[in-house]
Amino acid sequence: MLMKIENLKIEAKGDAGWTPILHGVDLELDRGEVLGLIGESGAGKSTLGLAAMGYAAPGLRFAGGKALLDGVDLLSLSESKRSQIRGKRVAYVAQSAAASFNPAWRLLTQFCEGPQIHGTASRADSEAFARELYAKMHLPDPNNFGLRFPHQVSGGQLQRAMVAMAMACRPDLIVFDEPTTALDVTTQVGVLASIREAVREFGTAAIYITHDLAVVAQMADRIKVMRHGREVEEATTRQMMAAPREDYTRSLWAVREFRRPERALDTGQTPAIRIAGVSAAYGAINVLEDVSFDIPRGATVAVVGESGSGKSTTARVITGLLPPKAGLIELDGKPLPPALKDRSKDQLKRIQMIYQMADTALNPRQTIRQILSRPLAFYQGVQGRAQTERLHELMDQIELDPKKFLDRLPGELSGGQKQRIGIARALAAGPEFIICDEVTSALDQLVAEGILRLLSRLQDETGVSYMFITHDIATVRAIADEVVVMKGGRVMDKGLKAEVLDPPRHPYTVELLSSVPEPDPDWLTRRIAQGAH
Repeated sequence: MLMKIENLKIEAKGDAGWTPILHGVDLELDRGEVLGLIGESGAGKSTLGLAAMGYAAPGLRFAGGKALLDGVDLLSLSESKRSQIRGKRVAYVAQSAAASFNPAWRLLTQFCEGPQIHGTASRADSEAFARELYAKMHLPDPNNFGLRFPHQVSGGQLQRAMVAMAMACRPDLIVFDEPTTALDVTTQVGVLASIREAVREFGTAAIYITHDLAVVAQMADRIKVMRHGREVEEATTRQMMAAPREDYTRSLWAVREFRRPERALDTGQTPAIRIAGVSAAYGAINVLEDVSFDIPRGATVAVVGESGSGKSTTARVITGLLPPKAGLIELDGKPLPPALKDRSKDQLKRIQMIYQMADTALNPRQTIRQILSRPLAFYQGVQGRAQTERLHELMDQIELDPKKFLDRLPGELSGGQKQRIGIARALAAGPEFIICDEVTSALDQLVAEGILRLLSRLQDETGVSYMFITHDIATVRAIADEVVVMKGGRVMDKGLKAEVLDPPRHPYTVELLSSVPEPDPDWLTRRIAQGAH
C-alpha cells in the first residue's frame, strides 16, 4: 500500500470559528494505481488530494486522522520534512499551467529546479530526462522544446510540460487536479493519452481529480465519489460507470440535460455585434485572417475550435485589447474604435467579458464586496444603500449567499465559486453584450448546468447577447443559437446550431465532435489506436 488516508478530518477557519469540511474520509492507493475523485464543487476533492501531500491550503487545518505514505504519517512530520517529500516522492499537477509556471524562466530551467533542490539528479541528467519526457508527451522538437518560455507554447503544450515537470524527480504519486479542464477537446485527447502513457510506463500512482465523468472513465482504475466532504461511494471504474449504487452518483450521471429551446432569430434586425473581414496579428505573426460573423440581438453564438484557432483572439479584437490590421467591429450598427483607449465609458459598459481563469482574473487582495462594487460605482454610479441592495441581487443571481461570501477573499472560495463571482462582475456593469470565455470549464457538471440555466434566464429577461467561447460541445448544444467553427485563425463553418452540428457538414467539425470523450472506459484506448496524440 503506497498511500493510506485514515479518518481524515480537515477544518476551515471562519467568523464563527473552525468548521469541518472533510468528515473522516478514508483513501487507499497501491503503487501504479490511478484513483479518480469526482463530485461537485466544494465536495472536498482537491482538499483530499492535497492532503495526500501532507498539505492543507491557507485557512485550513488538519483536525484528525492520518495520511500514510509507505507507512509514514505525513501529518506527524515537521513542515521541513514534508517539504522534502513534496516534489520528490509526491508531486502535484494543477488545473492552470499558465498560473503555475514562472513566466521569466525557460521551461527546461523550471523542470530541472526540482531535481536540483532535492538532490535526485545532476543538471545534465535532468536535462536529458526532460528531453525524454518531452518526447513521451509528444511535444514538438523535444530536444529544444525546453528552451522556450511558457508564453511561447500553446495551452495544451504547457499542460503537458507541467505533467513532465511533475515527473522530474520520478515521484511515487502524482496528484492531478483537473489537468485538462481548460483544454479544447482535440488537445485534451492528446494530453490524456500522454498522461496515461507516462503514468503506466513509470509505474506512478495517481489521484485524478475531475468533475468530468467521461474523462475519469478513461484514466482511473477506481472511482471515489465525494459530496460535502464525505465519501458517497467507491468502486472500480467499470462497476461505477455501469451501475452506480447511490442516488447522488446517478444524478451526476444524468446531468447536462438542459437544452435551451430552439428560437427563431430575427435576421433582419441590426446585429448586436458585427465582425467584418477582421485580420489581426501579434507582431509579425498573423493570428486572424478575414474573420466575419454576426451576433444577433438577444442570441447566443458559440465559437468553437482547438487551442490556437483564434477564438480568444477574436474576443480580444472585439474588446479593443488587440486592434485589428484590417476589417471592423460594429456595436449596434455603429463602428467601434479599434483600440480600447479610444472607446467611451458607455461603449466599455455595453461590452463586458467573463474570463476563463477566475484565479487570475480576480484581485486576491480584495473582498468580493470590493470586486463587485467597483463596476457598480464606475459604470452605473450606484453607491450607498442602493449599492448594497444591488450586491445582494447579484449574489442571489449567481446562487451564492451574500451574507456568507461578500466579505470573503477570492482565496477562500472554490474554483466554481470564483467563476461565479466573475460572472457577477460582468453583470454589474449592466452590459448589452457579454463575451463568455470558457466560463463553465472550471465548474463541475451540476454547477455548470445551473450557470447555463442562469445565463439563459438572464438573456430572456434582459435581451443581452452572448458570444460563448467554449471547447465543450455539450455546452454548445445546451445554450447556443448559432455556431462558429474556427481553425488557424479562420472561420471554417458558421450558421444555426442544427445546420453546423446535426450532422456536422465540415470535415474539421467532424474531427472536433469525434474528439469529445465518451463515458466508456475503452474510448481513449480506441482513440490512441487511431493515433490521438
